Amino acid sequence: MKKDFPPAQYAFAYRTAPTSGNTLNGLGETTPRRARPVFHGSGLRRLEWELLELFFLMTMPFRLFWPGVISRWVLRKGNGPVNPIRTPVRDETVMAAEIKGLTLMLGAGAVGISRVTDNALYEGYETPFKNAISIAFPMNYQEMEQVTQPRGGIETMRCYIEIAKIAVAVAEHIRALGWPARAYSESSDVLHIPQAIESGIGELGKHGSLINRELGANFRLATVLTDLPLALDGPVDIAVDDLCLNCPRCTLDCPAEAISDSKQLVRGVEKWYVDFDRCIPYFVKTFGCGICIQVCPWSVPGRGPSLSQKLLAKR
Repeated sequence: MKKDFPPAQYAFAYRTAPTSGNTLNGLGETTPRRARPVFHGSGLRRLEWELLELFFLMTMPFRLFWPGVISRWVLRKGNGPVNPIRTPVRDETVMAAEIKGLTLMLGAGAVGISRVTDNALYEGYETPFKNAISIAFPMNYQEMEQVTQPRGGIETMRCYIEIAKIAVAVAEHIRALGWPARAYSESSDVLHIPQAIESGIGELGKHGSLINRELGANFRLATVLTDLPLALDGPVDIAVDDLCLNCPRCTLDCPAEAISDSKQLVRGVEKWYVDFDRCIPYFVKTFGCGICIQVCPWSVPGRGPSLSQKLLAKR
């Protein structure tokens, strides 16, 4: 049974409401298609909900706004000149291990490699790259216990800066080898979650975020696209559905009541889906929410591996 939350009160409202975010996201559609940017974006195209995005940015406390500026500044080096002398790749497995080792050494919590998938690119956006390196950076669990308060938001923004630095460093390393590469982090033209699923970082949880075996849902994602020949990883089964189908925690604790207990059809695929029209206004009100990530049982430090093992053994 859901908690009896009082109706959310917001200091904003559209005079003329935009198209429902759920409609734009393809909720109930039976035919596969690419996603359309609705709220956060790279700035390359107009957003349907851009006025709420503008309100979000203009009312955000400076200590949360400034780290976002820094992460965007870091990403100015996400793309750049490529060394004209190309290092040949004789063994894709060895090269993949080298790139993963570098990424982890730089501070990442997990890294995976896959082909660029069509569902990881927004509608109308094309890329010349064929491979994707998905990167996960862990957030501090104790700080994230303060979500909807400034401490939680500051930790989130800190992680966006750190993962942007890692992604840029990996891309720069690849370009120094003579291969093109581009780093993508927060608010980009790449949807990190579908790509990270394909790369084996984790599985989609009921709360709409990725769940990693070791990190739970308590991490942020970035992606490096490249033509560097690399051995590929694949999707994993760590029993996330086994947990989410029977766990009501995020559903009960979502103040916006945006999380469903069942999967829904979205752009031709049955998947976990969070009600955009309920979630985003509350997200704006609290300058970034994250309650569902924090309360997820899988996010408790050290719990994930044993939880996955027990759930898989129950099958």
